[in-house]
Amino acid sequence: MDIIISNSNENPIYEQIYSQIKNLILNGTLKEGEALPSMRSLAKDLRISVITTKRAYEELERDGFIETVTGKGSFVGSNNFEFIKEEHFKIVEESLSNAIEIAKLCDYGLEQMIEYLTLLYQEK
Repeated sequence: MDIIISNSNENPIYEQIYSQIKNLILNGTLKEGEALPSMRSLAKDLRISVITTKRAYEELERDGFIETVTGKGSFVGSNNFEFIKEEHFKIVEESLSNAIEIAKLCDYGLEQMIEYLTLLYQEK
């Protein structure tokens, strides 16, 4: 698992870890039940504090992306299909909301947007 930490990133390190692991789960790179590196191992690899990796893992667990089993480690959460689907839907909703705002600025009507969305959807 490749996690890249940037000191120039405005987000705290634990958020960078959180978002990268979350994205690996959402895009299917990390599969249900797959073991994550231990907090100590990840901290050592990234040369950061164990407290930082602990916070990232706690946030991931709180949001349902991972499950931690005492003495065994942390794993990609099981039965996450509906949760992941909802996360994807939120991303789509945000993107469409942004597109609508821009379209309104350009005086694009709803019919034009539907036509364009249909065209793009069929191309993909």
